[in-house]
Amino acid sequence: MKALLDRARTFTQRVEFDRGEYRKLAEGQYPEALFITCSDSRVIPALITGARPGEIFELRNAGNIVPSYGRPGAGGEAATIEYALEVLGVQHVVVCGHSHCGAMGALKSGDDLTALPGVDAWLQVARPELAPMLDGPDDPSLSDVAQRNVVNQLAALRSHPVVRQRLDAGRLRLHGWYYEIDTGRVSELDDDGRFRVHTG
Repeated sequence: MKALLDRARTFTQRVEFDRGEYRKLAEGQYPEALFITCSDSRVIPALITGARPGEIFELRNAGNIVPSYGRPGAGGEAATIEYALEVLGVQHVVVCGHSHCGAMGALKSGDDLTALPGVDAWLQVARPELAPMLDGPDDPSLSDVAQRNVVNQLAALRSHPVVRQRLDAGRLRLHGWYYEIDTGRVSELDDDGRFRVHTG
């Protein structure tokens, strides 16, 4: 913790706050995309995308889960989505799953989470859509489960009226990504439903 605090204390020495870029940020934010991903500390959206401050609006939670619109007991996800689209006017939403995901691993393995009731309740939001894969005769890989979860969360996004309206008007695009922690590769969900690494 001391190292984090020391770096925070010297932040203004490491970043040139006298440049116009930061004064402009104080006047408002105009991000290009809403980036929905896991709260896993190894997944750093700005590092992965090379985004500068103000370029991406982030929504992070365990398992990059998007509760369907109107789901009882949902947290701040709907509010973040509405704000990003209605107020900030983002034109792209990325749902980014990742390898070595503890949330998806717990669902895949059927872990007993009674000691973590909050985690258990949260993961149950994603479980019904994953059930055909998890309860089927085959044993899916963790990457298959995490990628299917991205597809499911994109579908959940479409249940939000603010998302549907913008999609219908051609003012919004949804993107599915899968990030590999150990290689740094990012795969994109293609129109045919497959995740592919695009180069160049």
